[in-house]
Amino acid sequence: MSDLPEEVRGWIGQKRYEEEGEFDVERGYVFNTCAATENGNPLFWDEKAARDLTDGWIAPPTMLSAWFRPHHWAPGRSEQAQPLQVHFDLKEKLGLPEAVMTDNEIVFGEPVRPGDRLRTWQVLRSVSEPKQTKLGTGRFWVIEVEYVNQRGDSVGRESYTGFGYRRDA
Repeated sequence: MSDLPEEVRGWIGQKRYEEEGEFDVERGYVFNTCAATENGNPLFWDEKAARDLTDGWIAPPTMLSAWFRPHHWAPGRSEQAQPLQVHFDLKEKLGLPEAVMTDNEIVFGEPVRPGDRLRTWQVLRSVSEPKQTKLGTGRFWVIEVEYVNQRGDSVGRESYTGFGYRRDA
């Protein structure tokens, strides 16, 4: 990968964009998400079911990344916050204006519970040599996003494979 910029090579395997969620995990978000997706699982609606099955309320595991979707505005923020910032950094540094996600895998850990304050970070795992596809010429990359609760327990990990490319003329 001699043509991969040194700066980008330096990102591989390194924690980037370590941050704490902007708000605590809360049941209002859980109810809104479950209502929007018509998820009637008693685990998220019925206190007795939650107590019996998971020792209390939990958030749906599929909401893991929801706790880090930045608000469009926040007091004191001077730049627009974006989820998966490493992806956008790669597009910019590699001169690849278009990109798609081609794969996503989620591994769940400890349940996320109301009141938790989660932390996350991103790790670039790999960047491919230039590839030619039907979309154009570009590179594949793999980014892992780690999530932990306020006690440092792993609550999950996501792995994204993206393809950044330039459309062929």
